[in-house]
Amino acid sequence: MQTVDFENDNLEDFYKLVSKNVVRIRKEKNISQMKLANAIGHQNAAFIGKAELMAENKHFNLEHLYKISTVLNIDITEFFKKN
Repeated sequence: MQTVDFENDNLEDFYKLVSKNVVRIRKEKNISQMKLANAIGHQNAAFIGKAELMAENKHFNLEHLYKISTVLNIDITEFFKKN
C-alpha cells in the first residue's frame, strides 16, 4: 500500500471543487439555498451558504452530497467532476 501525504492544500482544492459543483448544479436546477436546505433536513440556509463558500471551515460531507444528489435528481459523481 502506498503512503500518501495528504496536504491541506489538496483537501482544500477537493472541497472547493465539490462546493463549486454544488453551486453550479443548484443554480442550473433553479433551487435556492433555502429550498435545498429544507429538502435535506436543515431548518435554514446558513449551512448550505457556508459550505458553498467554505466559510468557517464548513464543507459538505458524504451524507450531505447523497441527500443533495437525491433531491436534485443527479448522480453523486457530478460533484467530483472537473469542468
